[in-house]
Amino acid sequence: MRRPATAFVRVVPVNSHSGVLTSAAFGLVALLTTPGLAETPISVATFKCAEGRSILATFYPDEVDLKLSDGRAMKLPQTISGSGARYANADESVVFWNKGNTAFVTEGPDETMTFKTCVSGK
Repeated sequence: MRRPATAFVRVVPVNSHSGVLTSAAFGLVALLTTPGLAETPISVATFKCAEGRSILATFYPDEVDLKLSDGRAMKLPQTISGSGARYANADESVVFWNKGNTAFVTEGPDETMTFKTCVSGK
């Protein structure tokens, strides 16, 4: 999982201009501790799937943010895969597979493919 970066800044007033340093230091701390701002996505892809469904996937080094056309949004950590990239929630009831410009989603204990034959335009 991504963890927000943290920073510790000690500001010691030395003259009348130290207020500028204080404001800058607090701005830096706010930036580094705000989730999502400390890490830039590796890539973003929209996958068009069978049955008029789609997946918007935002990829990070060790996880993916998904926005599914049925209105659900989720963050899945990357897991071990023999080929391609595999992302799953803790109990593996939702799994997102991606290889090249293709993807699919399986759900439930029977691994029903709920988003299938998905292809990105990249």
